[in-house]
Parts: sequence; C-alpha cells; structure tokens
Amino acid sequence: MIDNAPLRSLVHKGLTVEGYSRAAVQSYWRIPELKLGFDLGGQPWNFMATSTWFITHTHLDHIAALPVYVARRRMMKMEPPTIYLPETAIEPIEKLLKAVSRLDRGRLPCTLLPARPGDEIELSREHVVTVSGTCHTLPSVGYVVWDRRRKLKHEYHGLPGDKIRDLRLSGVDVTQESRTPLVAYLGDSSPEGLDRCPAMFEAVILITELTFVAHSHRKEKIHKFGHMHLDDLLARRERFHNEVVIATHFSTRYTDDRIRRIIAKKLPDMLDGRLQLWL
Repeated sequence: MIDNAPLRSLVHKGLTVEGYSRAAVQSYWRIPELKLGFDLGGQPWNFMATSTWFITHTHLDHIAALPVYVARRRMMKMEPPTIYLPETAIEPIEKLLKAVSRLDRGRLPCTLLPARPGDEIELSREHVVTVSGTCHTLPSVGYVVWDRRRKLKHEYHGLPGDKIRDLRLSGVDVTQESRTPLVAYLGDSSPEGLDRCPAMFEAVILITELTFVAHSHRKEKIHKFGHMHLDDLLARRERFHNEVVIATHFSTRYTDDRIRRIIAKKLPDMLDGRLQLWL
C-alpha cells in the first residue's frame, strides 16, 4: 500500500476510525464499516475506495485534496463519488473542479449535494446521517451517523409469534424505529456548535476539534475565530456520555509533548480513560 499521508486508527465496538488532523495543515477521516469519510484536507491512498464523503466547511485544510481524490477515482475507473458539503459551497466547488479539470486536462466526475442543518441523509436501511449547524468563520456543519433499527413496540412485548404475525398481516405496524448515534464529527467550531447538537454528547464515538489548550490563549478570541479550548471541554465534562472522545485538530503552535503535558495536568483521568489525543 502506498503511504502518502499520516494516518492513525482506533477500533471500538466494530467501528474503525482512521484519519489525521492538524489545524491549518490537513484533516481527513474515514469509518470504513460505514463506507463514509469526513473532510478531504488530505487523501491517503487507501481512502480512495470510500465513495461517500461529508465535508464540514471549505477551509483548505479540509478540502484541498478533493480534486485529487476525484481524479484518482476516475484514473482507477471507479464510480464517481458522492460528496456532501454546505449548500453555499456547492457553486464555488463546481467552479474549482472546472478550473482544475482545465489545468489537468482530465474530467473530474462527482456528485455534489447540499448538507443543510436539519437535513437527514439516507445512507442505507440501517444508517442515516443528520446535519447540524456549527460555528466557524464561514458556513460550516457537523454530522452524526445513526444506527437505526425496527423494534417491536412495547405494547406487543410478550405476545406469541403467531399473534404478532397475524397483526402484521392485518396491516398493524407492530414495530417502531429505534436510533442510536454511532459517530459524531464536529469539524471546526466554537463550543456553541457542539452545544447545538445534543446527539454529539451521546454518540458512541465523538470526534471533536480541540485546537487550543494553553492558558495563554484566550477563550474569547478563540471562540471568535470558531475554535475550541481545553477549558471548553472541561466545562462540559459531565455532558460527555460518549464511550470514546477523540480530541484532534490541535494548533501547530504546540508540540505533541506540550499538548500531552498540559492535558495531563488539567485532565489527569482523561475523561475516565475515554479521551484519545490524536497526535
């Protein structure tokens, strides 16, 4: 396999999180079992087989590899990918792809679709993606991937199988939809974007930006530019019901060792062991 971009991975309850993120450098994530990815600031070669992507916003460290990814799939004779992104970004991205196509003298076939806050996007019979508005310096959204199942309604529990069958045959809907948030991806946002979507605190796995950690970086200025500080995470500690919280998108002003030292001092229990620093 060609190793052309940094990559880390974590496996939890049958879900694999693969990716890398550093502020102003590149952000890209993939959940292979769900057949989707988030953001295309870079494109590891082995991500190419994933054909559905959800873009949070159009800063270059989150979209720079989009034309490369589309071109590679065409070169490998793969089906054109489907890419969801904030609605206001569709026209500029179309123009970008046209310009790159002229420069490259090659087609860049893909389907660009809007992701609006409040939208529900069908992935499959078992999975759906919801879109929430986040708070950054330009239009941005976050995503939650849900597992959905049909379960027997409470009032029919205990009934014999033949009775349930007869009810179904008579036209009675004996089931109801049950949803579980599996993976939440915040993208770049001030803490208000996290607070707007309660499901992010409930997802099995949360991938959240944590751009700033040092005391010298003032929260007010950080929030103005659409980012989070370690103090924002600490203030919400009791709200995180996630089994795994991946903190990522750290500022390049910090070394990895400094990030570890600061967080170890302020949060020595690492959210009861649930916090993963993506360095």
